[in-house]
This record gives sequence, structure tokens and C-alpha cells, in this order.
Amino acid sequence: MNKPELLAPAGSMAALHAAIRYGADAVYVGGTMLQLRAKSAGFSLEEITEASEKLHACGKRLYVTVNALAKNEELDALKTYACELYARGVDAAIVSDLGVLVTMHRACPKLELHVSTQASCQNYACAQTYYELGAKRIVLAREMTVQDIAAMRKHIPDDLELEAFVHGAMCMAVSGRCIISSALVGRSGNRGDCAQPCRWNYHLVEETRPNQFFPIEEEAGTTAILSSRDLNAIELLDELYDAGVCSFKIEGRMKTEYYVSVVTNAYRHAIDRDVPLSLLQHELNTISHRPYTTGFYHGELPFDHANRGTYVQDYSFCGTVLSVDNGIATVEQRNRFARNDRLELVSPTSIGESFPVSEIYDESGNPVELANRVRQILKIPVPASVRAGDMLRKKNG
Repeated sequence: MNKPELLAPAGSMAALHAAIRYGADAVYVGGTMLQLRAKSAGFSLEEITEASEKLHACGKRLYVTVNALAKNEELDALKTYACELYARGVDAAIVSDLGVLVTMHRACPKLELHVSTQASCQNYACAQTYYELGAKRIVLAREMTVQDIAAMRKHIPDDLELEAFVHGAMCMAVSGRCIISSALVGRSGNRGDCAQPCRWNYHLVEETRPNQFFPIEEEAGTTAILSSRDLNAIELLDELYDAGVCSFKIEGRMKTEYYVSVVTNAYRHAIDRDVPLSLLQHELNTISHRPYTTGFYHGELPFDHANRGTYVQDYSFCGTVLSVDNGIATVEQRNRFARNDRLELVSPTSIGESFPVSEIYDESGNPVELANRVRQILKIPVPASVRAGDMLRKKNG
């Protein structure tokens, strides 16, 4: 590859369209089996066909996650599923279970297989073994350093690709293999049903004083001691590419199309080197996120890596531009904004642009002072740079 692949998530068709528009080279989605996210984020077989056609029409690729741990009774169905995915144009399946990898490869050798980060592959002997079993790509364990990745690259076949996460939520468990949710509420994170108890607030209780709760805090108001910071490696892309990573992956199949748009856009410009990193870091700060970290890429995590359960939410997604006619945009509203507010533009061709809202009209042409009805269709004057598909946001406070 002349440039690394930018791989974006999609948990809906709207998010897939956003990934395409904002510069992803490939998109990964869940399907109907073992997709390791809530059922609402899974694509039907018909939607997978539609996604494949849309992506291939613009020279992009589609990957489908089959990365939950399989049960005995699911293995036979996986044989049919592998062939079905290939027939519908899927470019690769992402798997973590060793039995799933072998079963799918034997059933459909032409379907490319990528080994999920859930498999915790972090040494070249492990990577070589997966390669010999039919894997085309390794999605690296989250715990690897840049030096670890470079060492692996030197010892594996040239045609075995390496993919690494560069942005998004991280789990405090090793490569996301956690059983806290199963233990507390009977919902298995390893089967795609995590309740995210690591992000709950906890207190200490002394055995003989059951009604006295002592908060566990490292900073004021924060007791989510098991909650990791979010990954942000936008400043490390050159290091990762030089170490042998050919695909940069964004986490977030449960995220909105706004999240997918902003993050994909920022990393697209970072790879293309056409926007200063300082501006791109600002873009990444406009999405809801836990405080950022570069993960393990430069070694062990800092002592205070955890204990950051609160989210940073400095901006609101205000709406999507449906069309523009003679300087007037038709907007589908998402969060409230008012006349005289200043909105920022999220666009593949413009970074950091903003404009004041001079007027707001409803669909009947009546003037409106405040846009506060979700998905209401409104019209506002916009600069000439605004295009259909762009998004609008506002700084909170």
C-alpha cells in the first residue's frame, strides 16, 4: 500500500454513508452471527449486500465482524454463513475464536479472514500460526508497543497484514476479554452483550457497616475506577506505519454517524497530511469522549490511566445538511440551537470553519428563534462552502 488503509466502523447504514463520505478506505460492520455488539448494530444479509455494493462502487472494502466466542451448536451454521458472506461481496470476516477461523476457512477458502484484537495476538509465533491456518491479517493486541509491532513485522510473511486500533474506547481487560458484566448482570461481553459495568461508579463498604458507602475517588466526582481513557493515536500514525501497520482502525460500531464523520474525517486528513495536527486534535475533542491516551504504544500506561470515568462533552451535534439551494441549507435538526448562535461546519473539504446563524425558518417559511425539536426540518442561510451531507455542531456553554 502507498498509504495505510483507514478503516471506519458502522453500526447503521447512516454511519456507513458517513464513513464513505468522510474518507474511509474500508468499513467494518456486524452481521447476523457472532458480531460482538448489540443486535441493533448488526446488518441483515440484505443490508450487507447493499453495503458491499455501495463500498465497491467507490473502490472501498467491506469487512464483517464474526468475533464473538462460538458455542458448539453454532459451528455448523458458520459454514453456511461464511459462504453467504462471500457471495454477498464481503471482502473479509473478522474472527477471534480459533474454531471459527478454521471452520470458516475450510467452508469458504476464498473469504479473507482477519484475526480480531480479541484474540490477543502479540508475538510473531502466534501471528505465524494464524497465517498458516488461513488468516490474511492480524488485528494487533491493544497491549503492544510500537517496538513490539516492528519486531513482529520482521518475523512474519510479507503478505500477512497488520492492523492496529488508533482511536476509540478501550477496555481495562486484556484485549477486551472481560467477565465482569457476566458476573454482575449475566450479560457476556464476550458474546456481544456487555453492560459496561467498568463505567459505573463504585463505593467501598465495610463488612460490619453495610449502609455506609465510601466513595472511591482519584479526582472530584469520579468513582469509575475500572473505566479506561479513550485511545487517540493521531500523532503516532507515522510511527505505526513505519513499524509495519497497514491499516488504521477506528473503534465505534455503537457510535452515531456524527462520531463516525468527525473521527474518520480527522484521520483521513492526518493520513493525507493536508491539515495541521493541532486542528485535527480539535476535531477529535468535539465528540463525546473520555479523556484521551495513546494507550500502550509508547510503553506501559501511566499510573492514572484509569479513574477517568467522566465524559468530555464540550460540543453538541446540531444537525445534518440535507440540501443547499442558493445559499439556503435545509437541515435536519438533532440538538437545539438558536438564532445568533455560531455553528461549526463538519465537512470533508473544510476544517475549522464556522458561521453565525442569522435566520432560521421552518418548512412553511415561518421565522423561528429556537430550533429545539429533534429531527425538525429547518432552513438557514449558510456560507458557499456548505454542501449536502455536511454536519453542524455548536460549542456548549
